[in-house]
Parts: sequence; C-alpha cells; structure tokens
Amino acid sequence: MRSRTPDRLCAEAVDLARQAVVESVGESVVGSHVKANADAERLVTHTFECLDPAYRGWHWAVTVARAPRAKNVTLDELALLPGADAVLAPQWVPWSERLLPGDLGPGDLLPTGADDLRLEPGWTGEDEPAPNSALVEAAEEELVIAESAIQSPPARAEIGAVADELGLGRPRVLSRKGLHQAAERWETAYGAQTPMAQSAPASCNTCGFLIPIGGSLGQAFGVCGNEFGPADGQVVSLAYGCGAHSEAAVLPAPPVPSELILDETVVEPLHIHPDRTSGSVEPDAPAEELGHS
Repeated sequence: MRSRTPDRLCAEAVDLARQAVVESVGESVVGSHVKANADAERLVTHTFECLDPAYRGWHWAVTVARAPRAKNVTLDELALLPGADAVLAPQWVPWSERLLPGDLGPGDLLPTGADDLRLEPGWTGEDEPAPNSALVEAAEEELVIAESAIQSPPARAEIGAVADELGLGRPRVLSRKGLHQAAERWETAYGAQTPMAQSAPASCNTCGFLIPIGGSLGQAFGVCGNEFGPADGQVVSLAYGCGAHSEAAVLPAPPVPSELILDETVVEPLHIHPDRTSGSVEPDAPAEELGHS
C-alpha cells in the first residue's frame, strides 16, 4: 500500500533529483522545488517548476527510490508532466471521425468497414441452386415445354446477367439506415424547408427539368437538369422548388410603340402666352414673323 509519509532519505534527495533534470534538459528551464510525494514505500517523486515558455503550467517530475535497509538513494525516472493550468493538445480523434463531406480528393481512398451499418449484403449468386439440383432440373423441364409451344423462343438469360442489369450484382447495397441517412442529407440541402423552396412558385414534382431516379428513393427525390437553377445536377426533393421552374409565370413582353405618323396637310397655329417675357420672339410680334421663326 502507498505510504502517506515520504521516506526520509528519499525526501531529502532534492539535490539528486535536481541534478538529474539539469543534466537532462539544462539548468535554464529548471525552477524551484515544489513538493515531494510518496508514491509507495521508499519511492518518492520530487516536483520542480518548468521555466520553458513553451510548456507553461508543466512541471518536472523526478522519482527516486532506495532498497530496503539501504542508505543510498537512486534515480528511478524523470518526466515532464502537465499541471492543472497546462496547455494541452486536443484529444486525438480518429481520421474516420474527423472526415467531413467534401474532404475526399483525387487519389484519396476511403475504405468502408465490414460492419458499416449503412450497407447490407447484396445479391452475390451464392444462393443460386447448384446445376444438378432438383430446382434446376424442374426449371429445365418447364423450359423444354415452353420451347415446344413457341417456334422461336427467346434466349434464356442467366440469373447473374439479370441481376447485373437490375443493379443487384454488387457485394453490398445500401441498408435501410443508409437510405434514411441519404434522404435526410438531401432533404436538408434541397428540401421543402429551404428558403429557396419557400419562395418558389411551384415544386419540383411539376417541373419539366426534373430527371427521375430509380429505386425506393425515386418516390421522393429526383435530379435537377436546369443549368440555370441553383441545384443543377443535384439530387432534390420533389417538394423542393426554385424560381427556374419550367412552368413559372412568364413576364409579358413590353408594348411596341406605334409607328410615328406625320400629317403635313394641316397647319396648326402656335399661340404664345401673353405673360411670356423671354425668348427670341416678342409677344407683340406679327403673325408673319411667327411663321418665319
């Protein structure tokens, strides 16, 4: 058990502990002696201030010990330890938890764990019956009957080829959890609650620029194909919308002014206001002069 009272000889070995630190890091960064703690019987740790500006709040810890019934104290270990006010580096976080969307660059590899909850096993062909099994023999008999009834029967496609065509020939596919997470991300970025959708004249489900997608998510999402829209090439919710909707109201064309018609057959007299006091024509000038103005 740890002794509460430091061993006397070990507690008095302050100079031995200081000399060990000085020889290791230099005298300029070793401060005054702070305390001596008993770690165990005949095992004491001396603490010295650290004067290095780069390690503010840290301290030097030197542990000394002695053997039973021995009077010589020996050096056990030396370490630089942080104190209560020490500046510490943030806790290390695995790269897989630090990775954010968009961090992956050209040439980078992002391995997916075998236990990733976003994925589940896809169709691999392992469940296909063996060539000599009873199921295959029954299917071949049905095929012979069908071929006899049809003069030019179509070529029979293999199960693997059909699976590849349907997109099922992948080792793993999105699980329900993965589908829900993808839907939540897309709904947050281009969903009905975004400011753009709130001010849109109509939703994407009536827009001619919407490109449908397959699968279960196709019931709620599509791809925008409008190059002038804010979500061009992005997966958008059917409830999303923007001002570039294909059926948005078209502004009426400005009216075209009529052609100017000049009538030279009618002479219209020009009347001058009697209070006019400025100008090149006097108010009392004859009408003949007005005609030559």
